[in-house]
Amino acid sequence: MELDNIDFQILRLLSENSRVQWKDLGKQIHMTGQAVGNRIKKLEESGVIKAYSLIVDEMKLGLIFTAFVIIYMKTANHDVFIRFINDRKEVVEAHRVSGEGCYHLKIKVKSQEQLNLFLNKLLDHGNYSLHLSIQEIKQQHPLTSTLQ
Repeated sequence: MELDNIDFQILRLLSENSRVQWKDLGKQIHMTGQAVGNRIKKLEESGVIKAYSLIVDEMKLGLIFTAFVIIYMKTANHDVFIRFINDRKEVVEAHRVSGEGCYHLKIKVKSQEQLNLFLNKLLDHGNYSLHLSIQEIKQQHPLTSTLQ
């Protein structure tokens, strides 16, 4: 599907507030709500829009430790490691990277004990360095910055 400027405007506005009414979104881009809805449906059907998300205040849920882990793999076969991180609820992001390490993980845990248990299991796959977040400065939906 080829996207035009209106599609990018719709995506930008939805990334700022995915609960916006089609009618209200249409007013912002000078279209009817029905026309906006038709475009959104096409974006969903084509897979451009994969899902709608929710940003939760994790401090209120008790998820207080955010850590960044750099993994240095023991072996060239990474399949077991990839299955491991895909099965772990603590891992909220995982990236294979160039530069330092093989993978960078972003993890969220509720306690020091949960962090230690995760790190002990991680040692089966390689060595790591750990960086704890002491304050989140900015959180932004990925589409917001790419569509402006």
